[in-house]
Amino acid sequence: MTILTAGASSGAQDGASGGASTSPTATHRSRRTAGVGRWVVFLLVAVATLVVLLPIAIIVFTAFKPVAEVNAYPPTLLPQEWTLGNFRTIFEQLPFARLILNSFVFAGGVTLCALVFDSLAAYALARLDFTGSRLLLILIVASLMIPFQATLVPIYQLLGDLGWINTYAALIVPRAADAFGIFFLRQFFLALPRDLDNAARIDGASEWRIYRSVVLPNAVPALLTLAVFVFVSNWNDLLWPLVFSTGEDMGTITSGLTLLTGPSGIVPYGVMMAGSLIALVPLLVLFALVQRRFIASVATSGLK
Repeated sequence: MTILTAGASSGAQDGASGGASTSPTATHRSRRTAGVGRWVVFLLVAVATLVVLLPIAIIVFTAFKPVAEVNAYPPTLLPQEWTLGNFRTIFEQLPFARLILNSFVFAGGVTLCALVFDSLAAYALARLDFTGSRLLLILIVASLMIPFQATLVPIYQLLGDLGWINTYAALIVPRAADAFGIFFLRQFFLALPRDLDNAARIDGASEWRIYRSVVLPNAVPALLTLAVFVFVSNWNDLLWPLVFSTGEDMGTITSGLTLLTGPSGIVPYGVMMAGSLIALVPLLVLFALVQRRFIASVATSGLK
């Protein structure tokens, strides 16, 4: 009787353990489903990447095509004959080296001024308590709803009265500060612990010293993000330099490329793409350099 009871108990335990464990078939099915899901995600990402990179591929390949292939129908993606003639043509038809220099001065000058003035205003709004700070912030944010095209004519008249038209000052000074940059940096400064400021004040640091030695070193990720945004935005801007630079010697790459259109409206697409490719290279280099610095600054933020 005891033997039968022990055998029944052992069989019940085996049955319970067998029911609790997952069968090999179910495990294999779940692994196969997960593998199919990963492949679907990979294919979707690959298709999205190709769609994003297709315009860049068209720019690169068209820049190296001769005129006959650019105008051929049906069009082809890869050139049958590679040529550098479009790059020679753009330097012959335009003062392209001067246009590149002007673009660097314009975009770089606006970026430096924006980092200085935006960070100063953001520091005052985020770390200092003064009467009217909230109203001032509301006015700054409200100004984002005003399109800059609406203020283009008054700014042009003001710069004309100052005699700044067709100068670097006309390109840089009106954009030396930006409402978005002030609001963006203010939000980042608010996230920094105020204990850092209080510790610096106990040590006798002034507000300028706190701003320069405490806040800015811990805000490198935000400053780099704003710098990239401002530089790329002004580098690619067409309307602003087209309005305030009346001669080829003060134009930028984007405004200079518009001069390639002939009187009958014929656009030399090969030459245009060659200029666009040259304009794209500095942005790629800037992104590659800033990306490494940005990751390092995020890793060391708050340790200085």
